[in-house]
Amino acid sequence: MSGFLDGIRCGDCECNVDWGEKRNTIASIAAGVLFFTGWWIIIDAAVKYPNDATFHHAYHTCGVIATLAFLMINAVSNGQVRGDSYSEGCMGQTGARVWLFLGFMLAFGSLIASMWILFGGFVVPEKPIVYPGIAVFFQNAFIFFGGLVFKFGRTEDLWQ
Repeated sequence: MSGFLDGIRCGDCECNVDWGEKRNTIASIAAGVLFFTGWWIIIDAAVKYPNDATFHHAYHTCGVIATLAFLMINAVSNGQVRGDSYSEGCMGQTGARVWLFLGFMLAFGSLIASMWILFGGFVVPEKPIVYPGIAVFFQNAFIFFGGLVFKFGRTEDLWQ
C-alpha cells in the first residue's frame, strides 16, 4: 500500500513531472489538508453552537485523542517497526511496535467514539440539530485518514 503513488501517470501531457520524487511532498500536503479540514469543521460547529444544550464541550475530547493518535502513529518510522534502523533504547523494536499499536488503538477508538456521539447523542434522540454530531464524526474521520496518508503515503527511501 505504501507504493500507491509510484506508478501514477499524469495523462499524456508533455509536462514530464516525476511524481515518484514528489511523493513525500504530495502525501504531506494531502495529510495536512485533511488534518486542517477536520479541525476547521469542529471549530465551525463550536462557533455556531456555543451553548452546552446543543453541543456539549466534552465532545472535543475525541478530536484531541485523534490528534494525539496522529502524532503517535507518525512518530515511529517504518524502519523502526521493521527493526532496520532502531535497535537501541529501552525496548527497541518491540517498543516501537507497541507505540504504533497504541497509536492505532487511540485512532480507531476516537473514530468509534465519534460515531457513538453522532448516533447516540444526536440521531437516536431525534434532536432537531444534528450538525454538531456530524461535525464531531467528520473531524475524527478527517484526522484519521490524514494520519493514514501521512504514515503510508510517504516513502523513507527518499530520506537517504
